[in-house]
Amino acid sequence: MIQDLNKLEQKLGTQFKNKDFLKEAITHRSYLNENPSWGVPHNERLEFLGDAVLELAVTENLFNQFPDFSEGQLTSLRAALVNYQTMANAARNIDLGNFILLSRGEAKDIGRAREVILANAMEALIGAVYLDAGYAKTKELVEKFVINLYLEQIIKNNLYKDPKSHLQEIAQEKLKLTPTYQLLEEWGPDHKKIFKMGVFFGDKLIAQGEGYSKQEAEIEAARNALKSF
Repeated sequence: MIQDLNKLEQKLGTQFKNKDFLKEAITHRSYLNENPSWGVPHNERLEFLGDAVLELAVTENLFNQFPDFSEGQLTSLRAALVNYQTMANAARNIDLGNFILLSRGEAKDIGRAREVILANAMEALIGAVYLDAGYAKTKELVEKFVINLYLEQIIKNNLYKDPKSHLQEIAQEKLKLTPTYQLLEEWGPDHKKIFKMGVFFGDKLIAQGEGYSKQEAEIEAARNALKSF
């Protein structure tokens, strides 16, 4: 474990003074069910803290970087930078998935469930850095692994725009069609049900998306459909 933590610290470019913060950040709730004597809590409290610090760091950066942007534009950009897809990508960039401690069952999760686990752990890691090294170091990490890697792509591909509205604009302009959405599948327990929605142009299925609500799945389907334009 210590060797693994050293590797993660090397990827982050920071050495933790308190290794327990780092251990907590990579500990999923399910791991404690099988390892109750692990010695640190699961990462949900750190995730809560990291989410707030992430938003502040991104907000401050965008505020200074785009002095001519309106509040609405800044809000949309921030939302695209801190959503679970971007955070999951940031986690993959540092191979965080190889360090997260999960139960055997959770380790088998794929698709959106896996993305959420990665995103939550990345936020917990941000919270851990904040507690261990302070805001300046955390902001540096957020800029290096989130803003500098994904902001340009988000702006270039209009990913900060509402995907459903953006898809409708393009479809009406280029194809004279209005996209429609249909439920394709749903599964899982009532408290954690996952929906798969399809976006259609007429009778043709263009793309699919998954989410914990139909609305969330529609947005993901629209985002996937935009990749074809």
